[in-house]
Amino acid sequence: MANANINQAPKGTQDILPEISHKWQYVEQMAAETAQIFGYEEIRVPTFEHTAVFTGSVGETTDIVQKEMYTFEDKGGHSLTLRPEATAGVVRSVIQHGLLNSALPQKVYYITTCFRRERPQAGRYREFRQFGVESFGSNDPSADAEIICLAQDLLTTLGINEVELLINSIGCAECRAKYLEALKEYFTQYKEQLDEDSRRRLDTNPMRILDSKIPETTQLVKGAPQTLDYLCSDCKEHFEGVKSRLDLLGINYRITPTLVRGLDYYTNTVFEFVSSKIGAQGTVCGGGRYNLLVERRGGKPTPALGFGMGLDRILLVMAQLNCDFPDPRTCDIYIGSVGDPAAKKAFYLASKLRGEGFAASFDLMSRSVKAQMKYANKIGAKFSMIIGEDELAKGQGLLKNMSTGEETQIPLDDSLQEHLYNSQIMAAMQELSDAVEGGADPLPPIFHG
Repeated sequence: MANANINQAPKGTQDILPEISHKWQYVEQMAAETAQIFGYEEIRVPTFEHTAVFTGSVGETTDIVQKEMYTFEDKGGHSLTLRPEATAGVVRSVIQHGLLNSALPQKVYYITTCFRRERPQAGRYREFRQFGVESFGSNDPSADAEIICLAQDLLTTLGINEVELLINSIGCAECRAKYLEALKEYFTQYKEQLDEDSRRRLDTNPMRILDSKIPETTQLVKGAPQTLDYLCSDCKEHFEGVKSRLDLLGINYRITPTLVRGLDYYTNTVFEFVSSKIGAQGTVCGGGRYNLLVERRGGKPTPALGFGMGLDRILLVMAQLNCDFPDPRTCDIYIGSVGDPAAKKAFYLASKLRGEGFAASFDLMSRSVKAQMKYANKIGAKFSMIIGEDELAKGQGLLKNMSTGEETQIPLDDSLQEHLYNSQIMAAMQELSDAVEGGADPLPPIFHG
């Protein structure tokens, strides 16, 4: 067994450091708010499930099940697996807790972590973070269009406009069976030209061949039968309904006959949002219908659909596009001190200010005054104040605006928060005045029609 450097994160994982964590918080907040606007409520499911939850949902022949799952046996002899995707666990949960017996549709969202042991590359990790939604109960084409619209609205909110929407229909169980037969007949003619994985898939699930990235196989895929030619009348009508609703909203899309997604539970509509900004791993969001999965997992027949959006890739695309992020919250006031009595007073005042909602810091390192002020600058403190013997004796200190250098004398008592609040208001008004004088628009975009 190879020796691991325990001071290095495991291969295929990443640390989210404080300097960028505010970007993650922003994306996650926008995802949650967008989902809630569409009527989705949060669900949280365990990090690991019984292995059969995934093998019976994702598909025994998929690369996820055969090559990528982190599976282990617990001390009770049960086979458990870290979730490689979230849908299967959510379906298990809604069945277990009888959510499908409540008013339909049941609409849930999640922000979670998934695990797949695959080759790490740009935008692809072994531990990755995902935002997703699942909707249970409706077979109406509007439900398909709604979740596509939800995904696009979030991408637009984040400033990701350079993406393309790909859509396709892989039909219901009946028309899909006919298509699989035609697909197997076609690829059998070229069996010797197929790569090893595709030859294996020819006997297990020929639709997976359409996902191949091997150049010789992709050339053969171009001449393969297309799913749309094998749809039954109901599936054709459903797909037309989805397209008409996307057209109604002016959402651009490209019909992509080779798009089948990588999981066996999909039926009918499948879609992806892809970006050219992150190389070969260009899919930032993918999903579709899985009308048979709930019943297969022991629930009552229930149409369902959803999508997953890789947040690691979203952040990567946003970096490539130089998307804007709100500034992280910084320290409102740093209270420095000289001597133990002053340090206790700084501790007391900071605690009081925090209780009023201010971000307050004080010296914890017994630094010199110069070092304390240097630290206040480093953490981006908006105001600072140094307390020493004189300030304690007078019961007053000088509140310094770190941007302008302006100092205001204020009392060192419980009214400090009021004075700090007023100082912040004055500073904000001055910034607004400076912006107007400089020709900047003082109003945010929402106020402009």
